[in-house]
Amino acid sequence: MSHAWGYDAENGPDNWSCNFPIANGPRQSPIDINPGQATYDGALKPLNLKYDPATCLDILNNGHSFQVSFLDDTDSSVLTGGPVSGVYRLKQFHFHWGASDDRGSEHTVAGNKFPAELHLVHWNTKYGDFSEAAGKADGLAVVGVFLQIGKENGNLQKVLDAFGAIKTKGKQTAFKGFDPSSLLPARLDYWTYEGSLTTPPLLESVTWIVCRDPIAVSCQQVAQFRSLLFSADGEPERCMVNNYRPPQPLKGRQVRACFK
Repeated sequence: MSHAWGYDAENGPDNWSCNFPIANGPRQSPIDINPGQATYDGALKPLNLKYDPATCLDILNNGHSFQVSFLDDTDSSVLTGGPVSGVYRLKQFHFHWGASDDRGSEHTVAGNKFPAELHLVHWNTKYGDFSEAAGKADGLAVVGVFLQIGKENGNLQKVLDAFGAIKTKGKQTAFKGFDPSSLLPARLDYWTYEGSLTTPPLLESVTWIVCRDPIAVSCQQVAQFRSLLFSADGEPERCMVNNYRPPQPLKGRQVRACFK
């Protein structure tokens, strides 16, 4: 059964547990990352992300964010190494952002928010497909990248230039040849912990890999995120803002770092 959810007062994160009891589970995401309490783990491997622009398919406004989807029937665009074993294929990437530049990220670092956060979603190929993997404890691996205000990001602009075709909920258009590695920081130092999807159904199947270094974007580019709408054509316009879940209790989980 499908439940309506969103980011408004009546259907937002504070009420998700009504329809999704797992919202109060032991490994919910996002979290606040406290660098001083993270444990350095020398056994963590370097993160290896290999993406083929030819697998990029389309861009969609799903009414909660926008997402760029990828062909995932071959090992052309994959994550290996880092805290996981095996091969994880890229399924899609999306962003979360706020109504202003002082908030918007889902994860926080020592309580500090960033204007936006990128999530690159991958699934474990030891399972048959994304849907099966999403229900397994080791099924998904999501790379989180913070966005901070700085100079204009030419690679991100290629994504933003497609927004005219997906302003309202349900709009989708072809989006070919984009290389998501162009949105990664130069250095892939990361924190990792066992968590969940940050949107319903909030499945506790995600190995989170949160990059320490943010990427720079301009104020104007973050403002373009806010030009999208939660609403569909013909509905009262509602700007797509504050589409993030607040940090959840750590509940005894360990956050590990690949760096000292």
